[in-house]
Amino acid sequence: MRTPLRHAAGGMTVSKTAVTAVPLHPLLAGRWSPRGLDAAHELTDAQLTALLEAARWAPSANNTQPWRFAVARRGTPGFAAVRDALAPGNQLWAHAASAFVVVAAETAGPDGAPRPWAVYDTGQAVAHLTVQAEHEGLAVHQLGGFDRDRVAALLDLPTEVVPLVVLTLGRRDAEAELPEVLAARESTPRQRMPLDALLMTLPAE
Repeated sequence: MRTPLRHAAGGMTVSKTAVTAVPLHPLLAGRWSPRGLDAAHELTDAQLTALLEAARWAPSANNTQPWRFAVARRGTPGFAAVRDALAPGNQLWAHAASAFVVVAAETAGPDGAPRPWAVYDTGQAVAHLTVQAEHEGLAVHQLGGFDRDRVAALLDLPTEVVPLVVLTLGRRDAEAELPEVLAARESTPRQRMPLDALLMTLPAE
């Protein structure tokens, strides 16, 4: 059964703004990962460039910049190929994305030396991209559920370049139809562990 998001929320608007101990920047407090996307929305070239520029200017160890990106817009053969490599549960809704971005990390340098921070640094680049997307009025949902070997083969990647995540880019749509179980998640308030549970203690002396 596919349920409109607004109906799944009982006709009420559910706030997704983060509840925090002190105020955060609205771009951070308001960011979340929807599945209900506007299947008619198209990214502009300027928006896409802005997202990739935000990622490009993320910090990295020794400025190695290990992140790599492959972009596929909806309606292209590349988009269809990436969609088919997604886990079945993600295929239920990700087809409505305006574009996919495959994100990979170059885990070794040109000389073959390992880059131990490559995955961490690539995650920072994606975080920058998500904040820029929020500024652009766009949504990003990061997908770990995909066939990495299949995507690596699609891109003909060398072994040291490892696919990490597929980003769905698009515009949120409160009227998008989703399977009932997914629609219910859209209307659930966001939660995080309390801050105290995340803090580690160093020796006092």
